[in-house]
Amino acid sequence: MQVDLYVAPHYSGANNNISYWNVMSIIISTVQAALAPVLDVSILGAIQALLGMTFCVALLVLFKPLLLGIARAMVLVVKPRLSKEQRLARRQMKDAMIVKRMLQTMDGSASSQAADLRALGR
Repeated sequence: MQVDLYVAPHYSGANNNISYWNVMSIIISTVQAALAPVLDVSILGAIQALLGMTFCVALLVLFKPLLLGIARAMVLVVKPRLSKEQRLARRQMKDAMIVKRMLQTMDGSASSQAADLRALGR
């Protein structure tokens, strides 16, 4: 005959702990029933999941250069690079705007330096 360890004191002569052991047995049984689907993970399933993740990481490491190249190509499709002439024109426009801003700030205070900057801008 099997005896449940949590209910065993119920069958002994100790009547003062009967309700405590019954409540304890009910709580433990409820927790076990509630956690049974969660805790029903086999070692083989865990090993398979670990091997699968390891395989995915290994593939990512192996094909990292290829994946980075594909990502860069997709970025270039969405936002193409400017040509050399366009980049040069943009840089010259920025430089001209900086010189113009400097001229506007120096107009009243240092007229000789402003004249030198105007001569450089032409």
